[in-house]
Amino acid sequence: MAEQTSFNERELDRIIEMAWEDRTPFEAIKFQFGLPEKEVIRLMRRELKTSSFKRWRKRVNSGVSQKHLKKRNPDINRFRCSRQRAITGNKISKRR
Repeated sequence: MAEQTSFNERELDRIIEMAWEDRTPFEAIKFQFGLPEKEVIRLMRRELKTSSFKRWRKRVNSGVSQKHLKKRNPDINRFRCSRQRAITGNKISKRR
């Protein structure tokens, strides 16, 4: 499946940032940007250096990451850290 949407640099940065965050599940990225997990992986492979991509995949597939809601501790009921700025719908969080 080809990537359906073109993202600007700021959106790409945010998607990559969300993908690196352990507590941000793939479902949150899909909700905000419309990218399913396979497309996030494809984007990360394309945008990161090979060694960084391998490190990220290893982390996502290990027990450290909570990237999949089904594998997540049920006590975690939010997409983001409590200290992170609010993100609504398909809007990128406001950066200053």
